[in-house]
Order: sequence, then C-alpha cells, then structure tokens
Amino acid sequence: MTDLTDLGIAGIRDGVRDGSFKAREVADAFIVKVSQAQALNAFLVETPEHAIAAATAADTAREAGETLKPLAGVPIGMKDLFCTKGVTTTAASHILEGFTPTYESTVSQNLWDAGAGMLGKLNMDQFAMGSSNETSAFGNVISPWKRNDGGNASLAPGGSSGGSSSAVAARLCPGATGTDTGGSIRQPAAFTGISGIKPTYGRCSRWGTIAFASSLDQAGPMARDVRDCAILLEAMAGFDAKDGTSLQLDVPKWEAGLSGNLNGLRVGIPKEYRVDGMPEEIEALWQQGIDWLKDAGATIVEVSLPHTKYALPAYYIIAPAEASSNLARYDGVRYGIRDLPTGAGLQDMYAATRADGFGPEVKRRIMIGTYVLSAGFYDAYYTQAQKVRTLIARDFERAWETCDVLLTPTAPSAAFALGEKSADPIAMYLNDVFTVPSSLAGLPAMSVPGGLDKQGLPLGLQIIGKPLDEQGVLNAGLAIEQRAGFVARPDVWW
Repeated sequence: MTDLTDLGIAGIRDGVRDGSFKAREVADAFIVKVSQAQALNAFLVETPEHAIAAATAADTAREAGETLKPLAGVPIGMKDLFCTKGVTTTAASHILEGFTPTYESTVSQNLWDAGAGMLGKLNMDQFAMGSSNETSAFGNVISPWKRNDGGNASLAPGGSSGGSSSAVAARLCPGATGTDTGGSIRQPAAFTGISGIKPTYGRCSRWGTIAFASSLDQAGPMARDVRDCAILLEAMAGFDAKDGTSLQLDVPKWEAGLSGNLNGLRVGIPKEYRVDGMPEEIEALWQQGIDWLKDAGATIVEVSLPHTKYALPAYYIIAPAEASSNLARYDGVRYGIRDLPTGAGLQDMYAATRADGFGPEVKRRIMIGTYVLSAGFYDAYYTQAQKVRTLIARDFERAWETCDVLLTPTAPSAAFALGEKSADPIAMYLNDVFTVPSSLAGLPAMSVPGGLDKQGLPLGLQIIGKPLDEQGVLNAGLAIEQRAGFVARPDVWW
C-alpha cells in the first residue's frame, strides 16, 4: 500500500469513502510523522486525540452506511492564529502564552463540521508579523528543504504561515490553514513547493481569528496541489453573521468547477512587476508560466498597474496602524501573561506586560502604527496611504477591462537562510513586493509551484483574479500545475 502520508486531501477523502483504508489508519500515520519531525518546530501543540476522534467518527459513519462528510478522514494542521476551543492558542506570542479559548473560530468550526480532524496548532510569525517565521516567541520554524550546494544552512519556510508551509511540504499533514495579510499564504507556499490561495476578502470569516490588520487579514488553505486547496477552501468559506466583513454569498463548488482548459481566458502580464534586480531564474520561470498558459488556450496581454510601486509603502503604513489598534487589547488585564512589578500601578502593569510579552517585530509595527495614527501625522501618512490603496484598487479594475486574471512571480527569490535578512527589516519587507498589491485590493490570489532554482529550491508563480473569481484563479493554477509537472519534494533529514 502507498504510504498514507504521501496522499493529499483528495486521495485520503476518496480512499476513506471507498474503503481502501480506514480513517484511523490515516490519523495514526500522520500522528507518527508529526512526532518524528520535532526538528522542524512546525507544531506548537500536538492534538492527536482530536485527529483520532474525527477519524473514529468517520469510520463509524462509513460502517453504518451513512453519507460521509466532505472532509471525513482528513487530518489537518491549524495555524495558531485560529482560536480552538480547549486548545492553547497563542498567535506564537509570549503575551498569550497559556491562553486557552472557550470558543471556536468560525473557520475551524466549519472544518470540524466538515469532518476534518486536527493534528495540532502550527507555529507562525508572532501575530502574523513576518516573512520568515523567525519572529515566533517559540523558536524558528525550519523549512524541510535544503540547498544542493553542499552546505547545511537552515532555510526559512516563509511567513507568517511558515509552520503551515513546512508541515505540508514535509508530509506532516495533507493540508493546513493559513492566513494572508500581505502574502502570508502565498510566499511561504512558494518557498516550500506547495500551493496556497488567499480568497477574496470576506470569503472566510475572521471571527475567532486573532487580528493583525482587520481590513487585510483573510484565511485560506495551503495544500500540496490545486485540487486539495479547492476542497479545503470549500469547507472553510461561508457567510458568518458574527463577522461584519463576511460576504453573504453561497460557497461555489470550486472542486467540481476545476478545469485546466483556458480557451478564451485573457491573462494579463503587468509590466510593473518586472522589477530591477529580479533574478534571471524568476524571469525565466515567469516566461515559462506564460508559455504554459498559452498552451492551455489562454490569450496573453500586457497590462499596466501604475501605482504598484507605492503598494509596499502604503501597506506598511496601513497594516501597522491597524495592528497598533488591534493589539491594544493585550494589556495583562483579561487574558495572557501579566507582569506586575512590586508596588506598580495600572499604567506600570500595562507597560511591563507589553514590554515583556511582545517581540521586537511586533513592537516595531505597533510603534510605527501608533506614530502614523497620531495627531499631526494621521493625514500625512495614514490618510494618504488609504488614498493610494484606492488608486491601486482602481488599477486592477482597469486591468480587468482587458484581462481576466494576472500572472506574476510569487516572490522575488527562493527561500533564504534563517538569519540572512532578519537584521534588515526593509529587506525582509521586500519579500512581499509581488503579493501586497492584491491584498490591498482584496482580490483572490494563489501561488503554485513552477520549478526549482539552481540550488534545488522551489519557485512559485502567482495568479491574481477578479473579486469573487476564485474559480478562475484555481483553473489557471491547475493549468500551470498540469504543465509544470512539479513533483519535487524535500529529502528527509529531520
């Protein structure tokens, strides 16, 4: 029998349904894999009992002849940004260490209702702030990939959903949840050779998901291929009355609608994404992606997104501003740690708790956000950034007049070594240069693996779609996947 941990979501789902194996066998196989991969530091909390309970329920239902739930028998990893009832949820921050929610996030509840089991909570950049998973209070996540140059450098799995990307790439789980504020699903997916999609803003509820930047945060799936992402997204998405930004729309049947035939599809190539200093390998892969989509029947057109160059600075004003507001609730009063020096007053407790509980990157962004929202600077920075955001959204609206999706690189490089960029915040922020514009516009966007660089590391291609056109994005991703034939996987060293 094929190693069960080599199967993706569709393979597990279908195998459990047709009786090829039991859900409990699948859960047990992945539980062992997770326990053997401590060196990756991908999981903060392991929950084998949750995975076993869901598997047992699936096996019992099948034996009774009942119709199985969509994700029956599928164990997944849950990013530690989603509150899980009775299971520690920290957002990888010391300030929430030991916090155990008494409620379930809507996204995780949707997945449990669909029959999925949870293998554990996945490590991440603290409060989802980072591009390398080096800001976690509980240690770096390490990518399962290694360079083929003979060195042994530990590589970044991307961020902030680095625990999710590392776990999926290492076959510790067939799929995982991620969140994407400025690229935190797509960039780590590209770094580790997996697929990941950020849906249209509002497709997935934010209720019970610890907030970073409320107008940008969006949950999405990370899995080994496009079909698995479609399956997982169908279970995650849906209207939620508890979330004022949730879209009151039916969830499409994205898996059933998958097609790699792109006849009639117009694919835009934004000229502004050809940035100075882009590695030749990224350029070559982009051109290869264009050729693949042509082969699938698409028509290629050049488009212009003139305000792209302002996206990154606008994002790093808007996101920290929202973060400074959202993170004001962590003060040592209601939940999380409390640092109360002897004889200290209330203000001293606030200061001590936040100084001890937040990491350097979180503090940096809170300070930037507080500054741009302060009297005298609000109009000069925050208001101007929001105007730029509107212009960026209009650029996309004009592009849709001549094309249906856009094709770009996902990231400006392959995975870098841990510590290589952590001393330079600006260099780290530039990792999001291709993903931030679509986040500011709230558009669906996906990364799929296209090939390897000369050091044997994965490179990703990004598809950006019109609002609510996840199907178009998934189909273009499928066409690339079918032609790229990406089957590379990391050698087991951990």
